[in-house]
Amino acid sequence: MVNALVIRRGTQLAKAQKALRAAQYVRMSTDFQRYSIQNQAAAIAAYAQQRNLTIVRTYVDEGRSGLRIKGRPGLMELIEDVQSGNAEFDHILVYDVSRWGRFQDVDESAHYEFVCKRNGIKVAYCAEQFDNDGSLLSSIFKNIKRVMAAEYSRELGVKVHTGQSRVAGLGYRVGGPLTFGLRRELVDESARSKGRLTKGERKALHTDRVRLQRGPDKETAVVRRIFHQFVIERKSYSQITRELNRAKVTNQGRPWSGAMIRIILMNENYIGNIVYNRTTRPIGQKLVNNPQDRWIRGLAVIDPIVDPNLFARAQKIMAERRIQIPEDQMLLRLRTALHRKGKLSWTIINNTPGLPSAGTYAEHFGPLRKIYALLGYEPGRYCDWIDSRVFWSDVLAKHANQVAETLRIEQSIKAVVEQSGAGLMVNGKLKITFLVARRLPKRGPNESPHWRAFRGKTSAGVLVVLRLNELNTAVKNYLVIPASWGTGTGAWVTLSDSVLARENAVRVDSLDEVIRQIKTRLLEYDYAAPTKPTLKNKRRKLGRPKTKNGRVRH
Repeated sequence: MVNALVIRRGTQLAKAQKALRAAQYVRMSTDFQRYSIQNQAAAIAAYAQQRNLTIVRTYVDEGRSGLRIKGRPGLMELIEDVQSGNAEFDHILVYDVSRWGRFQDVDESAHYEFVCKRNGIKVAYCAEQFDNDGSLLSSIFKNIKRVMAAEYSRELGVKVHTGQSRVAGLGYRVGGPLTFGLRRELVDESARSKGRLTKGERKALHTDRVRLQRGPDKETAVVRRIFHQFVIERKSYSQITRELNRAKVTNQGRPWSGAMIRIILMNENYIGNIVYNRTTRPIGQKLVNNPQDRWIRGLAVIDPIVDPNLFARAQKIMAERRIQIPEDQMLLRLRTALHRKGKLSWTIINNTPGLPSAGTYAEHFGPLRKIYALLGYEPGRYCDWIDSRVFWSDVLAKHANQVAETLRIEQSIKAVVEQSGAGLMVNGKLKITFLVARRLPKRGPNESPHWRAFRGKTSAGVLVVLRLNELNTAVKNYLVIPASWGTGTGAWVTLSDSVLARENAVRVDSLDEVIRQIKTRLLEYDYAAPTKPTLKNKRRKLGRPKTKNGRVRH
């Protein structure tokens, strides 16, 4: 019985206590009662009590969509804490699979769970009928739930789009920013007016609708003025913009721009029509311009501000300004400009009359390096490094993972690789950042070798720099430098042997020697900070001696 009270050697009480600590993640995208934050927290609390878990941290995403991690600060903070080693818990409790996310790619949902599992933290879904224990059945059920969560969002998107298309076809407004010179009016299901909506106001009932009306006479006069100047006076966007800004006429508090003028001239609201479904954005994909036969129009539902004939003339002028040039003709014009200028660049293409913009060339042919290759033009600027950037990013990630694995096995050190892959956190204290420094071409025969690396905003921890050979095809050696070095020079740092000799930098030839240097730096980091802050010596003023109680001795 006495031995039962003895704490045996090797017992890790802190780890056992940590195993009973859990964090909860709750998310709500709408105000539905089923998925309210309170309901989720209650179910999670009951689950934690049954399993003797103590909830020590809460991550919340309220009013956030679960389609992607972007825009969900709660989940982003959770993943960051897990990867950095700052998570003081071993369990993450979530209401169900859909609250973790409705990711359209189920592999993305599995990836974030794998990140937690890799760092020794288990994710549990409290309201599901299976235990997330890694068994065959739980893996099958969990994957099905993820697909169902993603499919629910897709089906809901189709239903919402169908309903909005029907409403727009009846002549009512469906979302989007308010156009200059128009106002919103709220009507009930019988089309009776319920008053105008001000900026930021929304309808309260699903049966209510919103329709557009003409705005103040002062704004409608500005719209007519823009059409008259463009069609009758044949003024450009920039000329109209300058005149409006000089007259101190604003567009909802903002100064006018050429893009605003073009939007005004193309908007069919000013001739009484409502147009919907010009563009669509499939879930998780880019914005797509729809052909005109898919546009949905509500005709003659607004009191027109501009004469339809004047509007039609404006559309014709804008269509004539946009000239379609075949791709072979685009390359011919660019080759002619190269022959005249002797060189090409983004600025030269944009400033040469008769040439499409550089952005247009990029849309048709890809990056400028590819366009140069089609013309047989070899720019003097070194571009091979840009093409090999992805390769060296993978090399940095492999180095970080290898160092982290070695530290875990040999020293039992907790090393967590960051999400970027080019850095790791050791024991939650020391940050190691890996960089690639490419060899710069020599400017003269007597110039010493120089390397250049992008260090970004990193200013804490240690930098491990991979210096490349003269051809920038392989690693020549490694540098271990304090991250505070060169912080005043900006995001880019230039390295040379003469500069490094004056700094606390170490040059090694292998990754094993890099690991030894990291271990040394870690020991120095642990013992560098004093346990008690040292007080500055204060000079005593010369004067009469004092007694112990501080009174001046008379």
